[in-house]
Amino acid sequence: MDRPGQRRMAHAVTEAVHTGEHLLVQAGTGTGKSLAYLVPALATGKRVVVTTATLALQAQLVNHDLPRLVEAVAPVLGRTPTFALLKGRHHYACLARLEGSDVAEDDGLFETDTQWLGAAGKLTQQVNRVREWAAETDTGDRADLDPGVDDTAWRAVSMPARECVGAARCPFGEDCYAEAARAKARQADIVVTNHSLLAVDLLSGRHIVPEHALLVVDEAHELTDRVTSAAQAELTAELISRAARRLRAFVDDKLRDDLEGAADLLERTLDGARPGRLERLPEPLYDALFLLDENARNALDALGGEVKPDEADAVRRNQAKQGLTGIVDTTQRLLAQANHDVAWVAREDRRPPTLHVAPLSVSAALGSGLFRDRVVVAASATLALGGRFDTVARSLGLDVEFGRTPDTSDVRPVEPPESDDDDAEPVKRWRALDVGSPFDYPKQGILYVASKLPRPGMSGLSEGAQRELVELVEAAGGRTLGLFSSRKAATAAAEALRAATDLPVLLQGDDSIHLLVKRFREEPETCLLGVASLWQGVDVPGNACQLVVIDRLPFPRPDEPLTAARSKAVDDGGGSGFMAVSVPAAAIRLAQGAGRLIRAAGDRGVVAVLDSRLHSARYGEFIRRTLPPFWYTTSGDVARGALKRLGGAG
Repeated sequence: MDRPGQRRMAHAVTEAVHTGEHLLVQAGTGTGKSLAYLVPALATGKRVVVTTATLALQAQLVNHDLPRLVEAVAPVLGRTPTFALLKGRHHYACLARLEGSDVAEDDGLFETDTQWLGAAGKLTQQVNRVREWAAETDTGDRADLDPGVDDTAWRAVSMPARECVGAARCPFGEDCYAEAARAKARQADIVVTNHSLLAVDLLSGRHIVPEHALLVVDEAHELTDRVTSAAQAELTAELISRAARRLRAFVDDKLRDDLEGAADLLERTLDGARPGRLERLPEPLYDALFLLDENARNALDALGGEVKPDEADAVRRNQAKQGLTGIVDTTQRLLAQANHDVAWVAREDRRPPTLHVAPLSVSAALGSGLFRDRVVVAASATLALGGRFDTVARSLGLDVEFGRTPDTSDVRPVEPPESDDDDAEPVKRWRALDVGSPFDYPKQGILYVASKLPRPGMSGLSEGAQRELVELVEAAGGRTLGLFSSRKAATAAAEALRAATDLPVLLQGDDSIHLLVKRFREEPETCLLGVASLWQGVDVPGNACQLVVIDRLPFPRPDEPLTAARSKAVDDGGGSGFMAVSVPAAAIRLAQGAGRLIRAAGDRGVVAVLDSRLHSARYGEFIRRTLPPFWYTTSGDVARGALKRLGGAG
């Protein structure tokens, strides 16, 4: 199959490597963007790193695309290129922890009631199974453990990066699985990793991912969120208590009791705090954090200096030290109350409150670290928001003044100013390119907006929206993927369809996502309804999915602390926080959801949005320009007629 967009993208990646100009490329579904960047990447003769947001794409690259590609290019290159998968340390079993792990101590299972004893017994069984597997595996990678173990068991046998003593100081360093994976990556031509590890690498000075000449960021629309998550820290009373327990063998009881006392005070203070953003720390919380900082520092001083590998209990001592260091760093960050950080209290069902802190923006960190000493190609099906690349470019730390977009492709960017300062950060020239999609969206799909429905409220799915949904689904004869803004709305939709039709209706939560999608793909006339994870990654080509229904524009919650803080910062600067923060976020999410409809050249169908604001609001056109270019209508009769014809053809 000839894919002009794939060829255009491959040529653009080649040009970027030769000119050193960074590239933002929007490649619609079906373009084949993986090969479009892998082929020129292999031709560079230099090491290339590819990072993805999802495990599915990572697996596709390593298990499908790269094995075939390296064999295909071997006759041309005169050798078979190599590739490696690089993950964070916590994905690998830790021999030091397996050797010295005391499950009950590490996970705090000190209770004597039957429930806790049963949990400890199950945990011990799983850890012992990992020990047996670790004696045989070549990789130590959790993905290779079959059957797997639960998250609690894996935490007991793996080592977070922040607690690792390092190979040079660890008695098991020579046999470390994580170090072996890094060593393999240092020798590979292509290294495949994930956004989270790339984010940690950026924030820690770029010493984890091996040096490389080209970085390809696939699923690039996810990068800023992953970097924000990596830069986020949290405090809970349990985290502090766990750190205190780890001190048992190393400091006197008073220091440990003082730390436990600080944990108790923080827990009581957070119990009385309202959830949400903390623009300033309330005095009781400030005092609790101040006491915690003091007691954690005292315990850290008592632990002493550098941990030596031949020291008794070296691993446990280092865990204790790193745990305390993390608490001190987070506490100091919260006490500083810096304008560039956002702090908030979060409460979840059946969990104690948590204190969070995250950066207001990561664009500066990305601008200074992401584009230094390498060429960056950022690719996604959703980069041109409202038809322009400026929003995404700014979020990645690029200066719009020095970019070339499709609207200005014949205009060279402004020449960067010269500087006599050798340490000055170089100005980053970049180019944007939209290579389109091989799909004929106006002929294959309809975007229907129910413009006569009232603006959706906050109470789930209105009666009018339910009637509209039922009529559309009946016209389609099922074959519907329903994407909803809340669990309440999805449940109301399922109840309405079950009451009005005899169609099979699957609701997220009734079974695993994998099995629900499998049934949806294989069983005719089925409807699959859900939230969150169904908006991305569901790939059901063919007649099984001919209608995608979206109940409302997926704006982030206005009370979500980071969204609120970022919006306020824009408002305070004289702009519109809603237009700058919430609208682009909704546009990306809606585009990802609408993209579930057309997955192959033969697909036909309708995307129905039951939110009249997409047609009537001033930002509606911006969001529509972000979506695939479906044929657009506000006529329900037209949409239902098309669905009936498709149902008859299917």
